[in-house]
Amino acid sequence: MTTAEPAPQPPRAGGFDLGALLAERGAERYELHTRHLNHQLPRMLRTIGFDKVYERAEGAHFWDADGNDHLDMLAGFGVMGLGRHHPVVRKALHDVLDASLADLTRFDCPPLPGLLAEKLLTHSPHLDRVFFGNSGTEAVETALKFARRATGRPRVLYCAHAFHGLTTGSLSVNGESGFRDGFAPLLPDTAVPLGDVDALERELARGDVAALIVEPVQGKGVHAAPPGYLRAAQELLHRHRALLIADEVQTGLGRTGDFYAYQHEEGVEPDLVCVAKALSGGYVPVGATLGRDWIFRKVYSSMDRVLVHSASFGGNAQAMAAGLAVLAVMEDERIVANARVTGELLRSRLAALVDTYELLADVRGRGLMIGIEFGRPRSLGLRGRWAALQAARKGLFAQMVVVPLLRKHRILTQVSGDHLEVIKLIPPLIIGEREVDRFVAAFTAVMDDAHDGGLVWEFGRTLVKQAVTDR
Repeated sequence: MTTAEPAPQPPRAGGFDLGALLAERGAERYELHTRHLNHQLPRMLRTIGFDKVYERAEGAHFWDADGNDHLDMLAGFGVMGLGRHHPVVRKALHDVLDASLADLTRFDCPPLPGLLAEKLLTHSPHLDRVFFGNSGTEAVETALKFARRATGRPRVLYCAHAFHGLTTGSLSVNGESGFRDGFAPLLPDTAVPLGDVDALERELARGDVAALIVEPVQGKGVHAAPPGYLRAAQELLHRHRALLIADEVQTGLGRTGDFYAYQHEEGVEPDLVCVAKALSGGYVPVGATLGRDWIFRKVYSSMDRVLVHSASFGGNAQAMAAGLAVLAVMEDERIVANARVTGELLRSRLAALVDTYELLADVRGRGLMIGIEFGRPRSLGLRGRWAALQAARKGLFAQMVVVPLLRKHRILTQVSGDHLEVIKLIPPLIIGEREVDRFVAAFTAVMDDAHDGGLVWEFGRTLVKQAVTDR
């Protein structure tokens, strides 16, 4: 005798209504953050005039409450690789919810994690297995644990100015003191300069190094590893029975014009690779750590250790469906090729401006990960203004450029790091020539204003006052 399924019940009157809640309370967004979340965020946004109200988004654009179109050159810090609300990813999520899968039972082997792992591994055929977590920092934490377990050694090397996340293990390999201050004690890891093979070899000679973790292109400042460095580092590490970990959380999945940024250098085959951000499709948090079979077998060495490293939401059906949809879109729409071609167009057009503007020092990057660096001007009048900003706080000029790009030209960008005169462009990988034209025109207008002593410097005085107040 079978038990009949209960008939579906209509929604209860007075039940949860998201639309009604947003309509009723949405206008309180900044006050709610001030009272209940990070109170410095709304303060900062109001100071620089970024306290906008955005109503909807699609692709590389979003619209404010007044219906104005904004160009997104930030992509949610790289999360929105396919732009916002890609229809294929949306459909995949609707489909997986409608399927009512028996998800996260913990004592079965659902197909979606295996299918996504299989697909990811086709892009790094020297690797064999995948661990799924929920974020980039969790992917890094996994790699740090696996490297220590596999080698039996305690210390991990990282590069100066690196950023690998903000949880305690990831923070231990964070090359920026501003993030580390006040959170000691951290793990006994050690910084080496990016590109310095001799410094790496000196640390390896101590015999206690488990791995080197490196961003092939550092997000802070947009600095690529020098040609040949990753290959030389890999050979040194393996000679000393240590591992190479590639942090591709931001650079992976096409960002730099190859599927992974380490693939720009021939012969580089990291032992562990960390990915996240764009794999989510911008919807469901996901992180993944890819690695060699022997490393996973060291970690999961017996049935007693089957859960020695796990994540409560790791491999959930929604995240896996989003990841599979993202990889399908990347193939179908040739996303990697677009990032390479459009990125070169954008970089070259910006680089051509270096000789025109004395405040513009350098344009660098790979694919659609581009750094625009500002530097000390030659002319006396501009040098005086530049010196005043630098005396107040390094990085204020870059912020002075970011602000009018949004307020006057409706383009969202970011300063690449604290105390850096660098703007980082990491737009959705779907942008094309039209978006390049719009950004270059706006950036040129802001540079003209800066060199003419216009409104950019007026705003600079506001930032100087705020910087002095915060000391």
